[in-house]
Amino acid sequence: MTPREKDATGAPGDGAAALIALDWGTTSLRAYLFDAAGKVLDTRVSTAGIMNLPVPAEEGGFDVAFDEACGLWLGEAPSLPVLAAGMVGSAQGWVQAPYVETPASAQALVAGIVRVRAASGADVAVVPGVLEPGALPNVMRGEETQIFGALGAARDEAAPQTSLIGLPGTHAKWVVVEGERIARFYTFMTGEVYAALCAHTILGRTMKHPAEPDTAAFLRGVSVAREQGCVGLLATAFSTRTLGLTGQLAAEEQPDYLSGLVIGHELAGLEAALARRDVALAGCAPQLIGAEALCERYRLALRAFGCGNARPVLHATEQGLWRIAVQAGLVVPRQDTRQA
Repeated sequence: MTPREKDATGAPGDGAAALIALDWGTTSLRAYLFDAAGKVLDTRVSTAGIMNLPVPAEEGGFDVAFDEACGLWLGEAPSLPVLAAGMVGSAQGWVQAPYVETPASAQALVAGIVRVRAASGADVAVVPGVLEPGALPNVMRGEETQIFGALGAARDEAAPQTSLIGLPGTHAKWVVVEGERIARFYTFMTGEVYAALCAHTILGRTMKHPAEPDTAAFLRGVSVAREQGCVGLLATAFSTRTLGLTGQLAAEEQPDYLSGLVIGHELAGLEAALARRDVALAGCAPQLIGAEALCERYRLALRAFGCGNARPVLHATEQGLWRIAVQAGLVVPRQDTRQA
């Protein structure tokens, strides 16, 4: 048994286990073991997302995946509370946790928690997603937990009453937070559209993916979207091909150029949406939650829009799960008095 495993089971080590928390999405499952001070003692990562269970859901797939990820921990401490967030609470998940409507606070999420009993006997508390109702409704599942993690991390800072949080990814989201409540948000299918354009349209036929990202080509795409984006992505995207045909864009530059285009159009759309409420994107200092390389790409694109104060937030998922668990009374936090 390694020292880390000793910590996880409450044997000699830094602290005893106090909470299991799951970030359970469509394609992956990440499990965290916390001590009572909110420190992550151990992490398990699995490809058993809700659409990729070890066995079909109707044959106990969720129980199998849960046991594979957390069975060892629960074997050592069967009474550990368990919290889960993400697509596990969707209509296709283990149990459906109905959406909480905006404006949504951490307290509202806690009030909407739904429980499911695992075959092992563990009681799993599932966090609901968030719905912004209207003619064009918007939804999120999992991101709400990351948002409250980011807000919790900023509590000791002079945080503004209104803030902007970006979550780049397959379906990028931009969230306006007012008074620690999710007020409204926008979803852009940027990552999925980019992948589809590369793999399933003529644009991908002339592309060669470079060994390293081409920042200059990326920023060129961002600039085109910002300066000529009034015609829309359906028009500017074709320039990925025509610039190549006319010798103005090398095959190795085309993937990053197209990436800049789609992200640039996303930010142009965000800028317009914020302006309708008299908020200037350039005046915002967004927090970014996501993969480091992708957040850096967005930071560069935001700078091209005059927004130079974007910064990444680390460990937002873990912090959000912990914050909601504490708010729900699943765990009583204690001050960490251990030596650094």
